[in-house]
Amino acid sequence: MNWIFFAIAGSVAQLIDGTLGMGFGLTSSTLLVTLGASAAVASAAVHAAEIGTTLVSGASHWHADNVDKKILKKLAIPGGIGAILGATFLSSIDLSSAKVFISTLLLLLGFLLLYRNIFTFAPQPASVEITNPRYFTYLGFTGGFVDASGGGGWGPIVTPTMMTTTAVEPRKIIGTVSAAEFIVAVSASVGFLANINRLDINWGVVGGLALGGSIMAPIAARIVVKLPRKQIGILVGLAVIIINGFRIITS
Repeated sequence: MNWIFFAIAGSVAQLIDGTLGMGFGLTSSTLLVTLGASAAVASAAVHAAEIGTTLVSGASHWHADNVDKKILKKLAIPGGIGAILGATFLSSIDLSSAKVFISTLLLLLGFLLLYRNIFTFAPQPASVEITNPRYFTYLGFTGGFVDASGGGGWGPIVTPTMMTTTAVEPRKIIGTVSAAEFIVAVSASVGFLANINRLDINWGVVGGLALGGSIMAPIAARIVVKLPRKQIGILVGLAVIIINGFRIITS
């Protein structure tokens, strides 16, 4: 596989992720699985690449004042724990079953992404955090587990959930979720590293995705409020649904 192709793919995926608060893992995993990678290898490669992209993206959002530091702590730690468990789970299941599993999960996440961008919800009062102090803990853990076990899902789960249940400013949500994803990516990679003997990772793919994503991350953080986020989200959601729907039918 040509690493330049994956560098371009990583740039596009990071542009989507940096402006929507979701999409890098979902887009990249769909691409790798479509090209024939196993579920575990696709997720491991994407999360290894995300160590670089999320570090640059998080730092860029931090510099642009797009990060809520209090929420960041509440999301990142449980997210990391969930990611380790999710990576361990995916590495231990049968690979033939994992292909169907990841395609089904990515399909559902595609519908989630599409639904979120078709229907616009007005921000709700931030009462969930007050009445349930563990809200972000549960949300972070769930997002981390699904992200690692499905090759993507941190953003599609955490970002729209926060947008529909809190009154936090959208750019703060996107920046905070992006910054917390660094911890999730590192944790998932640790989980996959413990099972490295079961995986055959193409490090050229990892390097290409990481390079392209890292270059695009600062740009995406700056233009987060300028791109037509709704239209991009709909197109990405449709692409993910079509690709993974086809894979499930052919399986």
